[in-house]
Amino acid sequence: MTVQHIDVIRPAELSPTDLKLWGELRASTAPEANPFMSPEFCQAIGRVRQGARVAVVRQDGEPVCFFPFERGRWGRGRAIGLGVSDSQGAVLRPGVVVDPYELLRASSLSVWEFNHLESGQDLFLPFATGRFASPVIDLTGGYADYETLLRAGSRTFLKTTRAQERRLARQAGPLRFVFDERSPAVLRTLMAWKSAQYRRTGRRDRFAQDWINNLVRMLATTQTPSCSGLLSVLYAGERPVAAHFGLRSRTVLSCWFPAYDRDFATFSPGRVLYLHMIEAAAAAGIGMLDLGRGDAAYKDSLKTRELTVHEGAVLRAGAGAAVHWLSHEPPRAVRGFVRERPQLKAAALRTLAMVGRMRDRTPSP
Repeated sequence: MTVQHIDVIRPAELSPTDLKLWGELRASTAPEANPFMSPEFCQAIGRVRQGARVAVVRQDGEPVCFFPFERGRWGRGRAIGLGVSDSQGAVLRPGVVVDPYELLRASSLSVWEFNHLESGQDLFLPFATGRFASPVIDLTGGYADYETLLRAGSRTFLKTTRAQERRLARQAGPLRFVFDERSPAVLRTLMAWKSAQYRRTGRRDRFAQDWINNLVRMLATTQTPSCSGLLSVLYAGERPVAAHFGLRSRTVLSCWFPAYDRDFATFSPGRVLYLHMIEAAAAAGIGMLDLGRGDAAYKDSLKTRELTVHEGAVLRAGAGAAVHWLSHEPPRAVRGFVRERPQLKAAALRTLAMVGRMRDRTPSP
């Protein structure tokens, strides 16, 4: 008779055997192994978030499922790294059946919320309330094949970006691209650019939160096959003009924090950076760039296909579930209503831009 037992531990308490099995399960069940689903990302979150936990389901004594999550007050749970993680779910051995409600009960959760649940997560897909496109760039045929597709689908984008690249070099000095930059100073510059971008566009500044700052700095020094921090930089002369920090596995580069120096905005340095980054990723054996959920013109131009990610929540009886429903479901319904109506969506974006301009005019305390 098969017997299951669930242990709930801190990420730092995962044994070397647990880490090895997690990696093997992920590699065998997900050919597009997003680094956000790696044990290293989970452990990094565990060092900056007190509520981080992992439920390890053992079947006849052997781990068959790893379920990373964060636990808050009143049993309110959320996906590990929710707010910065672009791929969420459990790592489960094929053929193993786990009861999601029993998983939450053993984890002392009355709700588990997700917003980037990957497709194929059959354990949680029945609880999804929304689905979203996550554009990706397929590089399995190499960069030359990708550029052929780009010319066919976004010829104007490629032509204008190359022209901007030449203009930038003439105006600012010889261009130099570094795929894997190790400079902490340049990482700090990128974070400052991104922070200013969030404020300018009326969005919440992620880098105003200490745990995100600490997480990015920590992951910048992480170098493992399933999760490595990757800082890519475009220089004009000796000055960085655009940069991107993301996470990579053997097969996937998950795009995370791109930004550029506003002094060079007229040259589209971010687009120039992306073309160099895509070419370098293909040369490094990376088969896919995940551009992440969210609308952006450059994503539409660069993508070759789309993945689907889901949002929703698993709820069981408890105060946390009631609080979750009251605080999330009505706003979620409103967001869905707006998203499905282009005029309302455009008005919402204009409002965000206005908030950003007001922030810029507000003196600092």
